Amino acid sequence: MVLDEMAAGRIAVTIARAPEFYGPGSTQSFTNALVIDRLKAGKSPRVPLRDDTLRTLIWTPDASRALALLGNTPDAQNQTWHLPCSEPRLTYAQFATLACTVFGRPDTHATLGRTALYIAGLFSKGAREIRELLPRYEHDNRFESGKFKQRFPDFPVTSYDAGLRQIKHEWETGK
Repeated sequence: MVLDEMAAGRIAVTIARAPEFYGPGSTQSFTNALVIDRLKAGKSPRVPLRDDTLRTLIWTPDASRALALLGNTPDAQNQTWHLPCSEPRLTYAQFATLACTVFGRPDTHATLGRTALYIAGLFSKGAREIRELLPRYEHDNRFESGKFKQRFPDFPVTSYDAGLRQIKHEWETGK
């Protein structure tokens, strides 16, 4: 209905899409819960299903800034935008390894299989929720944000390394 109204010129709409988030503070995502929060707790990271699939993640503050920019750019209206993400794309194994390096922990990530997630889902709401999204973790997830990057070439995108270092710094300093 929204697309029909937009096409008819009755409402101005800007649609912004994003892949899975990761970031500081209270960012809620499976990546934060399974990788970052586990490292903060002194535990090994976990990866759902496969660690060899390419993942596209977006740094939460980048998503916020990009939404604000789109909302304040009149010629961005009546279009769909994919929010900007860091290059290059990493596999979940590469992201977990990078996170372990940044947090100064041994790279001992493990892959959670379907059976483990099913059993965990009997006891955990979070595990039940991730089971619904498992198809996303079976295949590469390459989120294309070229349109945004072309329209806003000066928009700074946070690298995975810089984002993880900021999370670690905020965690260590309590800021």
